[in-house]
Amino acid sequence: MKLLVFSDIHSNHGALERLMDVEADCYVAAGDLVSWSRGLDRCGEILSRRADRMYVLPGNHESAASIASFCRKFGFHDFHEQSIELAGFHVAGLGYSNPTPFNTPGEYSEQEIELRLERFANLKPLVLICHCPPFGTALDRIRNGLHAGSRSVKVFIEKHQPAFFFCGHIHEAEGASVEIGKTRGINVGQRGYLLDFATL
Repeated sequence: MKLLVFSDIHSNHGALERLMDVEADCYVAAGDLVSWSRGLDRCGEILSRRADRMYVLPGNHESAASIASFCRKFGFHDFHEQSIELAGFHVAGLGYSNPTPFNTPGEYSEQEIELRLERFANLKPLVLICHCPPFGTALDRIRNGLHAGSRSVKVFIEKHQPAFFFCGHIHEAEGASVEIGKTRGINVGQRGYLLDFATL
């Protein structure tokens, strides 16, 4: 059983085509397929190759309503605030980011993020996929001394220790990985990350 997670495509159709060439049992688009919700249909056409196995989160550049409509149109699974079971693991998803300076469509307050993550607190073992990374880690580092992730996401990870955590949002941290207690966290970005449950 293989899970491919990717994020922050921002209408890079070539990158999306390459990701769809990867064989997996489940695909999670972890937000920001486009910028400012423009051009979703073209992404949908590319993702439709894997439609029955495609799970989609809204990033900060998409609203929950626009992703829900997008998923209905192309036959994808709206994964925002949802969970599924794969190979004995619970895989859970939360879209949107903490507040940004840009007033993008998909932003939650830290309190809203905390409340929405709580529904996943008793799912174990857990693979948690969020659009936004935990604050003050390699996953949300823009440059030395500047971090832009979510404090609520970090608290949830520290408290509940999911087996894996995947995110995007901060482009400068693409490919970064970190250990937070027993949790392995990765900023997947456009490169994506293929998790093979058979090797765990």
